Amino acid sequence: MSRNGRVGVSRNGGDVVVETLDALGVSHVFGIPGQNALALFDAIRRSDLTFVSSRVENNSAFGADGYARATGEVGVLFLSTGPGALTALGALQEAYATGVPLLVIASQVPRSGVGLRRGMLHQLDDQQRSAANVTKSTAGACNSADIPSLLADAWSLAQSAPAGPVWVEIPQDVLEEPTDVPPVRSVVTGVVARAPRPELIDEAAALLQAASRPVVLAGGGVRRSAGASEALLAVAELLDAPVVSTVGGKGAMPFSHPLSAASWIEDRHTTDLLENADVLLAIGTAMGEVTSNYFSFAPKSRLIHVDAERRVLEANHPALAIHADAALALTALAKQLTQRSGDGARIAGELRVAVEDRLAGQDVAAELRLMRDLRVAIPTAAQTFWDMTIAGYWAWSAWDPQDGEFHSAQGAGGLGFAFPAAVAAAIGSGRRTFAVSGDGGAMYSIAELATARQHDADVTWLIVDDGGYGILREYMTGAFGQATATELTRPDFVSLATSFGVPAQRVTLDSAGEAVAATFATRGPAVVVLPAQLKMFAPT
Repeated sequence: MSRNGRVGVSRNGGDVVVETLDALGVSHVFGIPGQNALALFDAIRRSDLTFVSSRVENNSAFGADGYARATGEVGVLFLSTGPGALTALGALQEAYATGVPLLVIASQVPRSGVGLRRGMLHQLDDQQRSAANVTKSTAGACNSADIPSLLADAWSLAQSAPAGPVWVEIPQDVLEEPTDVPPVRSVVTGVVARAPRPELIDEAAALLQAASRPVVLAGGGVRRSAGASEALLAVAELLDAPVVSTVGGKGAMPFSHPLSAASWIEDRHTTDLLENADVLLAIGTAMGEVTSNYFSFAPKSRLIHVDAERRVLEANHPALAIHADAALALTALAKQLTQRSGDGARIAGELRVAVEDRLAGQDVAAELRLMRDLRVAIPTAAQTFWDMTIAGYWAWSAWDPQDGEFHSAQGAGGLGFAFPAAVAAAIGSGRRTFAVSGDGGAMYSIAELATARQHDADVTWLIVDDGGYGILREYMTGAFGQATATELTRPDFVSLATSFGVPAQRVTLDSAGEAVAATFATRGPAVVVLPAQLKMFAPT
């Protein structure tokens, strides 16, 4: 018997992969088995890794993404060659845009077929090139000795600011062939932190200290950078400046803090506040389409832009650009600032009242009530996942994450994120999660009801069924007077969920909150279907 427990079979490249993952501290892996990766899955069988098999590769990638967001660990994704790998690219775009650290291990045809047209099943001309647009880097193993270093380097790069997916592919024969590489017991990793240049911090601190109307805009980079939230709080309090959170930055500063101006990022009152600051400190945000209120934001004075992703700096507006990790930049700023007095709390409070007054004049009472009822229903520490649906768009602005975490697909804007991400997060965290989808988005991930049931994931899925692509219906009607191709034939979601062995119920706007709350006292997956046609608030 060999060292790996197989009679007459020596260790192979698949074992080296699994041993390396074990040395890296990996506990969960997401994916779907594939023909070229069978040796890898055979090695998993003999390991302590927990493998979570979804039903569609794109959902596997969303799952690895949700797991990483919920646990703070690197999400590990196994992809099969060709169609399987390509199917996952849409979800990888979300992780890439949002800065979620993923280690993607893709199988490849045998080395004798790489780059050729030999007619091998799943064969692509250049699989790495297909992945290059949605990953930080790609690499391929030439032999089993390459594997430990390739995976360790990818692990480090995935977490180095700006974080994101990193792709390593391994040919079938490398995975299957016997290896004389010693069992992997340790790996060398090095996550790179990007510190700010001191002279830039000096300039930024001087501008902020002299400002009369400073405002802080906190993006997702603040949430993802360890220690950045504490440093943000210190900077805001020293400046006595209001803090606006982007959609991705929700939770970087508690909404309960007097200086928090919340995250009504699509509201003109918020846009005006950001524009009228004499110094705006924007950290960890590209100030892109949603954050800029659809590019209507135009700063009138000085902008200090801090981001670990060099390409977003000054992409939309001239600025004092600081290429740095959010935590390191904010910590350095806090050390140079002295306490000043201002009107930060008053300004933040008045902004939130102004938004409430504006909403009170619109016909959105049902939508506001749904947001309030859900917030009461869901435990304060719960992680919530929101698809690209009208309820999710409301949550971008209205949802207070409280002690939990808010996750959305606004980075790339693809459908189908919420449920598979929430399933994986529940498996990884061991706590019930909450997902919201529209009926259109739900059909992207409906197969993952089987995954949720197979793994008994503690996840509540709210499906808001409005009979079509609701937000597109609203946009198209507003732009062209009527909607085309937005109406959908869809299943009876309650009956469909029940067929998977998942408890499900149909509710009304009056009973939705109570029904969702009840699921948090249960175990396993649960589905709540809300037939309702919600509408968006007017931003001005």
